[in-house]
Amino acid sequence: MNFLKINKMKKVLIALDYGLSAKKIAEKGFELAQNMNAKVTLLHVVAVESYYNTLDAAPFIGFYGYDFFNLVNGESLVDASLHFLKTIKEHLKDTDIEIQAVQGDFATVILETITKQHFDIVVVGSHSHNWLEKAVMGSVTESVLAKTKIPMFIIPVKEHQ
Repeated sequence: MNFLKINKMKKVLIALDYGLSAKKIAEKGFELAQNMNAKVTLLHVVAVESYYNTLDAAPFIGFYGYDFFNLVNGESLVDASLHFLKTIKEHLKDTDIEIQAVQGDFATVILETITKQHFDIVVVGSHSHNWLEKAVMGSVTESVLAKTKIPMFIIPVKEHQ
């Protein structure tokens, strides 16, 4: 039986949202990358700005702990996302980590990034959404899993009880 050759995996993509789980996902993904001696890229996908204009959007998509309605000095959501990713990078204490914030559909951007930049594995979180949330918005993790051709490291997270 041929198992994954971990030592040949050199590029790890860690896809993060603004949820409380982002730190945990980043830490676990970074630990995996260190064990493989692989290069890390942190990615945050920013939806179109109108997506964040409703108060109902934040709890549904897991963006707890960040105030989208009070961006400072006219910064865009992409700028705010880059600042967020820089904070995570500093927390991980590795200056070689790349950060990317891209606007678009969550699953589509993750899949395009995997393909265009030739990642070997993608790390994502899987939130415990209830049936209504899945019916309304689907699951980014499930969408990526259904279409990717590379291994996924899925971190189970629960943000609310």
